[in-house]
Amino acid sequence: MGKYRVAVIGGRPAPVTGAKELGIDVVLVHEEGAYDPAVADHCERILHAPLTDGQAILDILKPLHDERPFDRVLTTTEPAAESTGFVVDALGLPGVTEATARALKDKALTRRLLDEHGLSPVRYRMVSSAADIEAFWSEAGEPIIVKPVDGVASLHIHLVQRPEDAAPAWEALREAGVSAVIAEEYLEGPVVSVDSFSHAGRHLPIGYSEYRMNDRYVEWEVSTPSRQALPWLDELRALTPKVLDAVGLTEGPSHSEFVLTERGPRVLESHARLAGSGAPELVRRAFGLNLNRMFLTVPLGIDQLPQTSPDPLGGAAVRFFTPEPGTITAIEVPEGVAGDVRRVPRGETPLVFLPYLDEFADTEVAVVIGKNPGEVVPPLLTVADCVSGYVIASGRDADDAVAKCDTVNDRIHFRTS
Repeated sequence: MGKYRVAVIGGRPAPVTGAKELGIDVVLVHEEGAYDPAVADHCERILHAPLTDGQAILDILKPLHDERPFDRVLTTTEPAAESTGFVVDALGLPGVTEATARALKDKALTRRLLDEHGLSPVRYRMVSSAADIEAFWSEAGEPIIVKPVDGVASLHIHLVQRPEDAAPAWEALREAGVSAVIAEEYLEGPVVSVDSFSHAGRHLPIGYSEYRMNDRYVEWEVSTPSRQALPWLDELRALTPKVLDAVGLTEGPSHSEFVLTERGPRVLESHARLAGSGAPELVRRAFGLNLNRMFLTVPLGIDQLPQTSPDPLGGAAVRFFTPEPGTITAIEVPEGVAGDVRRVPRGETPLVFLPYLDEFADTEVAVVIGKNPGEVVPPLLTVADCVSGYVIASGRDADDAVAKCDTVNDRIHFRTS
């Protein structure tokens, strides 16, 4: 029996790997068939419940909590944010509350809280028709974005540049089943993010990354430390804790995205979780702090949260392969293209977004081929479509890491028809 006990709701194996060696007993709550069975090696037990159903999760955890209390109930996955907060509140534990989780998921509520705290002014409005969109466009006097108020993964984002764009955007959102839509002024500038960790109400900005994306706002490359963020770094490090305070976050990892406009950084969105697209591994490679480990150890007091933001030790990048959509006829992978090359077996659907990532910790450049001949490459409409594989690299700095990813990408060829 370990010294500590936590419940983790959903997520992938990395944040709980090594928990037993740290004296932490992990009860994992997940949906049956939706997780890598190997995670069981790191858990006291695994229970099954719908990740979005807070009451169902509470019903299976409460008897265990009564027998031997949990120190924390945590999640790193977006769909379980509010349900985990519901359980945190019900058990009276420290952590991310349901109110904070909702404040971050509901983009309109995020904007309202930022306005109340005098932070990151952005014009926005909830809209319920094409006419509402057109009216907001007229008031904004510039392009606007319309998107789901609780959207994720760059899905269903529409740029409205002219009044006649309003009706098609609204119809597309209705066809997609989106019931709540927010319109915002279009923020012109590069997108950067700040990965932070909080404990007892103190927020420590750690990594800062930038992106390359397509015209649908799908991020197909992440690199750190961000070169674009450097002129704004002091402001970003000052603004991020204020944003987290505004939504009531006191503990755990967070990932905040900003647009670097001519008027300064503006909040795009924020999340009370570890970032996706391999960001914790990029931060570890570039800044030397292991966010996956900190996810458990800092809240429990095993590790102390550093007092100051770390300086970069090097650079890191991950780039997803973006072949032309269609059926794959061939994949050409030259010998020696990377230090480690893995292939997802034919017909197998990985249960994590970046398969094998946890096995590349000591590999400078690694590749995963996520598709096989005969399988289909989907159009790149959302981050979830980045399923053809990826390359991850460390470098002297971010430019060096990006260059290594580009070189690998140029040498691997997906042939589609």
